[in-house]
Amino acid sequence: MSVALGLQRPLVVRTVPVDDVGDLIARLPDSAPYAWVRHGDGLVGWGEAAGVTVPHGPGRFAWARAWLNSIFQAADIHDEVRLPGSGPVAFGSFTFDPGSPGSTLVVPRTVLARRDGRAWLTTIGEETLDLVTPVRTPGRIRYSDGSLTSMEWEHAVATAVKEITGGRLDKVVLARDLIATADRRIDPRALLARLASRYPECYTFSVGGLVGATPELLVRHTGRAIESLVLAGTSPTGADPADLFCSEKNQYEHVCAVTSVRDALAPLCETLDVPDRPELLVLPNVQHLASRVTGRLSDGASVLDVVAAMHPTAAVGGTPTETALEVIRELEDMDRGGYAGPVGWIDARGDGEWGIALRCAAITGDRARLFAGCGIMGESDPAGELAEAQAKLRVMRYALEG
Repeated sequence: MSVALGLQRPLVVRTVPVDDVGDLIARLPDSAPYAWVRHGDGLVGWGEAAGVTVPHGPGRFAWARAWLNSIFQAADIHDEVRLPGSGPVAFGSFTFDPGSPGSTLVVPRTVLARRDGRAWLTTIGEETLDLVTPVRTPGRIRYSDGSLTSMEWEHAVATAVKEITGGRLDKVVLARDLIATADRRIDPRALLARLASRYPECYTFSVGGLVGATPELLVRHTGRAIESLVLAGTSPTGADPADLFCSEKNQYEHVCAVTSVRDALAPLCETLDVPDRPELLVLPNVQHLASRVTGRLSDGASVLDVVAAMHPTAAVGGTPTETALEVIRELEDMDRGGYAGPVGWIDARGDGEWGIALRCAAITGDRARLFAGCGIMGESDPAGELAEAQAKLRVMRYALEG
């Protein structure tokens, strides 16, 4: 593998502190924005200093890390901030299924960031001014069925329940998609602004046309410290939380998800703290059982190494993993693309934050493909799961419609 994998010359990177930049998303230009924002803090970027489509297959995360190492190690970096997310940063989106093409990594030419009251600007190459054009709303939105109609998806859920009660597997997460067509080209910035405002607890993201607001932090990596927020078990916001905590179905679904994260992280960590019981995470549309898992890595693993070990968790695939993936391929009748795959950023130190791409849409021109998924157990009711999926789809419908 050649240094910088085909780049004509090493990247020249400069990071400097700046005064408070205000609303990060409002600073984004129109074309190909990159974003990872929560409670107003995070990173936004634009332009492309380096980028790659990651080859699909089981070794994709190792390939991605090797590509990033070649870029970052060859770079001439002048970093006056030295915080996670300063210096060169790559935004990434990986497909849910390792056999699906479309995983991408991009090192933006310009990154604006804010963390804990400190703001900074990273530029690569000659600094240029990108014109921030007015944000345009998409106009009237028309919806149509995705891969399956509502009735067909309910049938898929019923089939999954039979597979579970028959002993083939314990849990599977089934996703459905919805197609939205707008009057004009969809400006991702309009969606990002609405999502960040309405769902500040979530991680609002934009990478490679995939835009959303995920509540699920797959992993935060700072030095050797890691943190993961596991979400599984859902009810509508406003429902009695006691019903969620007392639900055998939701509790077992959550235990499966926490166990999969614990088992993935344990070989990488010298210490690992797993809560005995979940807490409640309340969002405007739904509420989740949530467990925050923390640990300390035993060696110099990067955030991508941790992502590779964790994906897919039971929260987005099922249990056992390989059997759940087989059932997903049999029943969903679609390629999820980046939905439910890892999305986030990594810096030259190997630090970063990656979430699971939930509550999102893949945007192409005037068209958006919306996604939502539900954890199916032996006690699942197809009509109830459809109602839950529709509640989750409301996140991106709001982002499109306002």
